[in-house]
Amino acid sequence: MNANEYKTLSIGGLSKLTGCHIETIRYYEKINLLPAPLRSAGGHRVYPSNLQSRLVFIRKARNLGFTLEEVRNLLELVNGDYTCDEVKQVVIEHIGVVTTKIKELSQMKKSLKVMTTQCSGGGLHDCAAIDSLFEID
Repeated sequence: MNANEYKTLSIGGLSKLTGCHIETIRYYEKINLLPAPLRSAGGHRVYPSNLQSRLVFIRKARNLGFTLEEVRNLLELVNGDYTCDEVKQVVIEHIGVVTTKIKELSQMKKSLKVMTTQCSGGGLHDCAAIDSLFEID
């Protein structure tokens, strides 16, 4: 495949089109979540037109809380001969993870509220909320 088969798009342009930070795009290339782009004669990255949709896929999956490894697995399904049932199973498993996180966040919220009730508004070195962080449960 040569550079002529690629849509000429700078990394900044790809970033703007997808809402993905430049550093993140480079990181995804580094960990092989995105293929390494070819370089123009001037050394600039040139991207294939299908990379934009792949990057949007990754960004949306990450926004839904999928780990990088889960995103990699989803992309392998997409690149292979997948069934909707296979994808559904991955999503159902992820719902379980999200449910657990919601419970953990709810507990965090309760703990933080308790900390605020311990604060009397005194001096910095006399703060029950800070002291509670040092206590062994």
